[in-house]
Amino acid sequence: MYKILVIEDNPDIVANIYAFFEPKGFELDNAHNGISGLTLASNNRYDVILLDVMLPGMDGTKLCKKLREELHDKTPVLMLTARDTISDKVAGFDSGADDYLVKPFSLVELESRIKALIRRHQDSHFEHSITVGKLSLNTEVHTIVREGKPIKLTPTGFKILQILMSAAPRVVSKNELEEKVWGEDIPSSDALRTHVHSVRAQVDKPFNKTMIVTVPGIGYQIIDPDKE
Repeated sequence: MYKILVIEDNPDIVANIYAFFEPKGFELDNAHNGISGLTLASNNRYDVILLDVMLPGMDGTKLCKKLREELHDKTPVLMLTARDTISDKVAGFDSGADDYLVKPFSLVELESRIKALIRRHQDSHFEHSITVGKLSLNTEVHTIVREGKPIKLTPTGFKILQILMSAAPRVVSKNELEEKVWGEDIPSSDALRTHVHSVRAQVDKPFNKTMIVTVPGIGYQIIDPDKE
C-alpha cells in the first residue's frame, strides 16, 4: 500500500490523519518540525508528502524548495495550510508543491487528493520530446530548456506545459486542460490559474518575448513569438 510522510506539528491533525488512513492500509511516518521532516524525506521513499506550511525549525515552502532543488526529489507534495490567498498558493506552487489543501479539510477530500497525486505521478511517463520555437521539453529526462537556459517546473507545471506544447498553436480550453491534468479530481476553481501563473513565471518572465497566451473566455495557448 501507499507510504505517506506527514510533516505536521499539530498533534490533533496528525492523530486524525493516522486514525483515518492506517485502517485503510496506508503506511505513515510523521515529523513534527521541518528539519526532521527533511531528514525523513531524504532518507526514505514515500508516495506522497503531506507538508504543513507553518512548521518550527524550517517552514514548509523552504523545505519543499530544498527537496526539489537540492535533493532533486520528485515525490508529490500536498501542502496543508490555514492560508487561503492566491499569493500564498503561488508561493507554495513556486516552491515545488503539487497541490494545496486549506485547513480545516475533509479527510475524505484529503484521501481523494492523495490518490490523484499518486496516480498522476505514476502516469507521468512521457514518450516524446516537443519543441515550440526556442522552447524544448524533453519528456524522457524531464527537462525544459528555453534559449539554452534550463527551466524547472513542478510535475503539475511540467504536465501543463507539455499539454500546451503538444497542442501548439491550438488554443487549449480551460476545461480540457483541467481534465488532462487532474482527470475527475479537479481541485478548486483557481488551481489551474495559479499553476499557469507559476509556469509563466519560469517560462516567460525571464525572457523578452511571451510564449504562453491567455485567450479570454476560452483557455490558453503556447506560441512561437518569432513567427508572430
